[in-house]
Amino acid sequence: MPQHGKKFENAAQLIEPDRLYKADDAVALLKRVMYANFDETVEAHFRLGIDPRQADQTVRSTVVLPAGTGKVVRILVFAIGDAERIAREAGADYVGSDDLVKQINEGWLEFDATIAMADQMGKVGGLGRVLGRRGLMPNPRSGTVVRTPEDLPTVISQLKGGRVEFRNDRTGLVHVAIGKKSFSEAQILENLYAIVDAVQRNKPSGAKGVYCRSITLTSTMAPGIPLDVAEAMAAASQSG
Repeated sequence: MPQHGKKFENAAQLIEPDRLYKADDAVALLKRVMYANFDETVEAHFRLGIDPRQADQTVRSTVVLPAGTGKVVRILVFAIGDAERIAREAGADYVGSDDLVKQINEGWLEFDATIAMADQMGKVGGLGRVLGRRGLMPNPRSGTVVRTPEDLPTVISQLKGGRVEFRNDRTGLVHVAIGKKSFSEAQILENLYAIVDAVQRNKPSGAKGVYCRSITLTSTMAPGIPLDVAEAMAAASQSG
């Protein structure tokens, strides 16, 4: 069994055993139990009542976090011609086509998000083995495959401003970074409500029984704080 340090154990003692916390109380408590001396990432973890093996029970979508992610997002866009110009003007960090494909195949991965014009997917598809493992592959379902150049500024702005993608893993869990330790309680709560509402809205048609079985709020180093799922869902719905 892994052994936790004294700081972790002291922080864990502040969390009441068997209590399910209201969302605002959990955020306030998280501020108290984050003990690391760096700007920890705040995370929300969902345990869902789905069968990930079934195609009609996949949970995958995007959400714009109102308070942003707290990180600088470096965006790469696969585009040529007019779309290349528009992407650069909209603030993309790297724009190109064959040159970028070549760099990535050679091991370059100094970016955080990718967008591809639809006419570039024939070239980008070959990068699936590299980008897919890192969650960087452009995908129509996440809105990162764009059909018209005029749509590029909106997608770029959303990604830089706080749009994140979430999807279930093979065990039916969803893990999402929703902010930083340096965020205010109000900012963390706002982002938490946004992701809770998004997960609820994306309940797959094939899911049976209890959909969201647990929600845990935590950070990079802190112990997890269990939320009252029903209260969090209701509060998130009202906040929207």
